[in-house]
Amino acid sequence: MDRPLERALVWLRRDLRIDDNAALYHGLRMAREVWCVFVYDTPLLDPLPRADRRVDFLHASVGALDAALRGLAPGSAGLLQRHGAAVDELPRLAAALQVQAVVASHDDDPAALARDATVRERLAGIGCAMHTVKDHVVFERSEVLTQGGQPYAVFTPYKRAWLARLDDFYLKAYPVARHAGALAARPPGIAHGAPTLQQLGFVPSNLASLKIPTGEAGAQALLDDFLGRIDDYGEARDFPAVKGPSYLSIHLRFGTVSIRRLAREAQARAEASEGAATWRSELVWRDFYHQVLHHHPHVVGQAFRPEYDRIAWEIGPAADEAFAAWCEGRTGYPLVDAAMAQINTTGYMHNRLRMVVASFLVKDLGLDWRRGEAYFATHLNDFDLAANNGGWQWAASSGCDAQPYFRIFNPVTQSERFDPQGRFIRRYLPQLAALPDAALHAPWRARPVDLAAAGLVIGRDYPAPIVDHDAARQRTLARYAVVKDRSVGTPA
Repeated sequence: MDRPLERALVWLRRDLRIDDNAALYHGLRMAREVWCVFVYDTPLLDPLPRADRRVDFLHASVGALDAALRGLAPGSAGLLQRHGAAVDELPRLAAALQVQAVVASHDDDPAALARDATVRERLAGIGCAMHTVKDHVVFERSEVLTQGGQPYAVFTPYKRAWLARLDDFYLKAYPVARHAGALAARPPGIAHGAPTLQQLGFVPSNLASLKIPTGEAGAQALLDDFLGRIDDYGEARDFPAVKGPSYLSIHLRFGTVSIRRLAREAQARAEASEGAATWRSELVWRDFYHQVLHHHPHVVGQAFRPEYDRIAWEIGPAADEAFAAWCEGRTGYPLVDAAMAQINTTGYMHNRLRMVVASFLVKDLGLDWRRGEAYFATHLNDFDLAANNGGWQWAASSGCDAQPYFRIFNPVTQSERFDPQGRFIRRYLPQLAALPDAALHAPWRARPVDLAAAGLVIGRDYPAPIVDHDAARQRTLARYAVVKDRSVGTPA
């Protein structure tokens, strides 16, 4: 085919795969010689803990992508790797390679948009263009709008419009391998530079012991496993002790699997499988939150509905201690504490439990949702700004199509319903393991004989509840009185 440019550089970041990679495909079709680069961007990495599971996952997946590129086009440079600020490293490498264009996938995080604007400006200064393309979602930005041309603020009509617009065109994979001949060898004087984890300033986390599969091959293995049980997803996904979810969220976050691939699999099964239809809805929610972030960037740090910023949250030493108890899993509510133990030890939290612990922080403890959002941002392997912000604002009733302010999860009834035998609680709170099932969900109510038989003393071996749920509910209803007349979602 006729390629209009001589040289191009593909900047890979949230799309660490070869299969169905939009930026890689467009770059390969654009130029006769194409190189690929990944930048370990120090403004993003430097604030992270030195043992960070996400960095481990990223490092392993970048290494796998390098090997895959070399296998795709033997003799090519593979993946050039740089460690530094992307705003410096990209223009420097582009100048050294004398490329005429840099191609990357869209990233709508506000900080990423600012970074990309700086990179684009610096590239223009050396006569190099920057092109970005959609890859991270099925429908982005303004592709799904109301009939009045406005972004949706309610999920259900958004989903209807999303499904109505969906066709084979939007699900079609980009045939990268067909154009791999454009991948170029490493020019003399251009270092490959694959840094070790230690050279990046990190030490190994417990990712390996958790057996979390990395890279494109890891995503494929998880997908193959999930497709064998997808029919049960609609029910199984609510029970944290059951293997119900796909566990692909970290792979979606880093782009080691294509969202189009997942949507194709869901779409092909949705008519005959309730589980597949439910999973497809979760993929639509993901697009929904990304378009919210694009159209309403103020949600980063502020409530989607501004009136919710009038709420007076608990502050001071007692509030700080309550927050610490929530973070450390010592609230006295076993399901909440087991969920926090899960995120603290594995970097993963079951979706049902994300709702439970968020509701507990905001509506039992009366703490600002932004504190929980920031904690999840630090600890979740699959942290994604749009989804994390959307989920927390949903729980706080301040967001787009959020739960009503008066919907307050009861952590005991949630535990009894979704972990009835206490399998999940016993896994993460072994000190409670000897309690009978019926006593496990609210151990402070357990019979003295059951506590004695379990060798458990409340307040010594496991904390008493730090808050009374019924009393907290009344305080929350009063707290939300400043906005209760506007608590129903804005119509689309």
